[in-house]
Amino acid sequence: MSAPGADFSGRLAIQVLKDPPESLSASFELQGSAQSGQMLLLSPIGTTLARLQWQPEFARLEQGQQQIDSSSLQQLATQLTGTELPILALFEWLAGRAATAAGWQVDLSQHAQGRITAERRLPTPATVLRIALDR
Repeated sequence: MSAPGADFSGRLAIQVLKDPPESLSASFELQGSAQSGQMLLLSPIGTTLARLQWQPEFARLEQGQQQIDSSSLQQLATQLTGTELPILALFEWLAGRAATAAGWQVDLSQHAQGRITAERRLPTPATVLRIALDR
């Protein structure tokens, strides 16, 4: 069952610039919208690293045998990535539309080539998000 909204797939890399730096790099498959959907994060060999599913007022993160339920997609996404990502703006960016998110600057100049870069300087720690969409 796919959620209403858009489907995106590709690769993402998140760097959290703290001491020591943290990074996450994975392929992803995303279906739905900021209101309801699911996302799979996959290793380079195709193993499922995590699955996020959400709908209004409910979200679930599955990693291996661990399952965490929450009323907040934002909270689970932060737990998964180690940084607070701008979920609503992210869906707009994936669609190639500029959207503001507090502290974030996005570069959509390469969106036609499937590339998105966003940086957050404040609040610290600074974070860099890079996305390469499959075409």
